[in-house]
Formats: sequence, C-alpha cells, structure tokens
Amino acid sequence: MKTKVAAIYGKRDIRLREFELPEITDNELLVSVISDSVCLSTWKAALLGSEHKRVPDDLENHPAITGHECAGVIVEVGKNLTDKYKKGQRFVLQPAMGLPSGYSAGYSYEYFGGNATYMIIPEIAINLGCVLPYHGSYFAAASLAEPMCCIIGAYHANYHTAQYVYEHRMGVKSGGNIALLACAGPMGIGAIDYAINGGIQPSRVVVVDIDEKRLAQVQKLLPVEMAASKGIELVYVNTKGMSDPVQMLRSLTGDVGFDDVFVYAAVPSVVEMADELLAEDGCLNFFAGPTDKNFKVPFNFYNVHYNSTHVVGTSGGSTDDMKEAIALSATGQLQPSFMVTHIGGLDAVPETVLNLPDIPGGKKLIYNGVTMPLTAIADFAEKGKTDPLFKELARRVEETHGIWNEQAEKYLLAQFGVDIGEAAQ
Repeated sequence: MKTKVAAIYGKRDIRLREFELPEITDNELLVSVISDSVCLSTWKAALLGSEHKRVPDDLENHPAITGHECAGVIVEVGKNLTDKYKKGQRFVLQPAMGLPSGYSAGYSYEYFGGNATYMIIPEIAINLGCVLPYHGSYFAAASLAEPMCCIIGAYHANYHTAQYVYEHRMGVKSGGNIALLACAGPMGIGAIDYAINGGIQPSRVVVVDIDEKRLAQVQKLLPVEMAASKGIELVYVNTKGMSDPVQMLRSLTGDVGFDDVFVYAAVPSVVEMADELLAEDGCLNFFAGPTDKNFKVPFNFYNVHYNSTHVVGTSGGSTDDMKEAIALSATGQLQPSFMVTHIGGLDAVPETVLNLPDIPGGKKLIYNGVTMPLTAIADFAEKGKTDPLFKELARRVEETHGIWNEQAEKYLLAQFGVDIGEAAQ
C-alpha cells in the first residue's frame, strides 16, 4: 500500500514523503488515518529532533511520522487478529504505550504515526490495547479524544490527603476550588469544559490568562451561566498588568487558597504563582511540558512541610481516560470541537507543526486525505467568496455558530473522495 506522510528528518525538518509500506505481519493492522489534531508536543519533537527523548537517531534514513491524536478506519487485518478486528472498523489510537524507551506513535516510528494517509499499527501497540473501537461517525471528536484524555488524566492524577491517614485520595477535591492558569488556549478550553461538565463538581473554577482575546472566546463557548446552572461558580480573570495577581486570586476564595491548581504553560512566573495559590493540602499539577531539561523554579517548602502542599506532573493519559473522553464526547457532555479553530490537509502539516506556537487560535485539525492549506474556520466565509469549497464549509459551520462539526467534516471528506468505512453506512 502506498502512503503519503509528514515525517521528521531532523531538527526543524519535517517533509512530506510518499512511499510503499511493507506488507503487514500476522499481528499487525493496516489502517487509513482520517484525521489527526496537531499537538504542541509534536512541535517540541520537531524542534529537538533526535535530542528529544522519544525521537530515535538515524532520522535521515528512517524518518519518524508525526502526529498521534488520530482516528481512522482499519483497512487490513493480520490473520492472528481477525477475532478482534475487522476491515472497515473505525478506531481511535491511544498513543501512550508507556514503554521504557519512551517510544510512541508520532515520535518514534517510520510506519506508525497520525500524519499519514495509511500507517501500520505494530504488534506492541495492539498488545498494549492502544487500538480502541470508535462507534461514532465524527472523526474530529475521535481525534480530539486523545487531548481530552490527557486533560482527564491530569484531573485524575491529582490527589489529597488527611493528616496521619497514609493514603492518597485520588482526583481533585470534591466541592473544592480549582485554579486553571494560562488556560485560555486549546487544551485549556478542554480543561474548563471538563471542570464544568465532566461530573467532578468543584464549587469554584477560576480561569486565569493574560490574553484578552482568548479569554473572550472561551467565555462565549463556556459561559459563567452554564456553570452556574450546575452549581459551579466560574470566574474568568485577566491578570495582565495586575500589581498583585496572587492576592486578587486568593481573595476569590476568602484567602483560603485553591485545592487544585493546574499550570498550562511552562513559564516560571506561572509556576511560582501556582505555588502561592495553594491551599492547605493543595495539589499543583504541572500539565505543561517544558522543552528545557533544566527547567527549575523556586518552591515554598515551608508550605510543603506545614501545609502539606504537593506537586504532580502528568503527560498523556490512560486507556480508561481515553474511554472516558470518548464516552463523554459521544453523549454531548463534552464538546471537543470547541478546541478547533483551523482545518487543513496533509500538505499543510510541515508548515503548521514548525510554526505552531506562532499560529493563533486553538487546535489545528488535519484531514490526511485532503489537500488544503491550513485555514482558520473564521476565514471560511471570506474565502468562500471565490472558492465554492469554502463557501459550503462556511455555510455548514454557520449552523453551529462557527464551530467545526460533523456535517462540515462529512462534506469536506466527500469532496476529496475519502473512504470513511463503517461511518458511511
């Protein structure tokens, strides 16, 4: 099977590559990858090349396919797997394999990654349960299950304690105060959505950022009134220019502090602020992954000793987290499409990944069988004045107030003749 992929060849070097895949073994799957949402972690891998812990050496001869937030359709099943999988079955990939090497789809493999028209899922990933059935028909939601899985995993990874009771109570504090710092970006939107609609039921959620445009957009998608209807006080705060943002934020809790603080940007001042916001037994979750191996900030160990403050760090999520993300999206409790602001084809991947931090907006969603420059959904209508494809896409997203949706996806895929397997039935 001939495939077309976007692959890492070295530091800041991503290229499109077309080649013939080898025949699958009896314990492998050949799949068509319909969609892949671009992750900042992919940019980090491209930035560092083989210096990244998950990226192998010899990229020039064995380039690694990018992308890991992907979903698609099974095309061919190895003969030892026919009792578990079938041709035409839709799937979501759980890329967090937890291998000692750190190797994972989208970082480490020549034939296994999400930015590909076709890829081979190796035996090790199948044995680890990384191929999850997807019973929906909206591939964007399936791709976005992976970032939502990471978000959900972070909430589950937090923990709390009681004095002289030597066990960790996992999860955020029920009825507690949550602070989400630097959280108006694409992953932040998912974090707010889960805090309000994921059933964890805090009493207060405070969203902090310094980008007013992003904050305004998030407030439209997840208004305070929605949270209030669920018994949750939701507060959006722009701390830019504040002389003492910590005091202001703590005042929202009567100076008690926050039980759970999530850091969504690897910025020293944000991490230090998180430390100062912690309540007694407060848990700081360092969600953002730094590129600097020597990233360090001061931390108040007086509070660690006397107030039982503590830190966790999360990267990725478990298979159960992924299943939860899929289930909550399927029922409409979570709206992962809120995170998406740009759509593009496989040809857009190299430029998109290499410039990701400088492209405004939220998640960038790639359809591998499509040829299309990365385009902001907000620009569809203007482009539609001269391009009938964008005219039709603009009409379809207008029905959901500018949010990407299944109808727009189906139209786009149909225009490029993409086979979507069972979803077509």
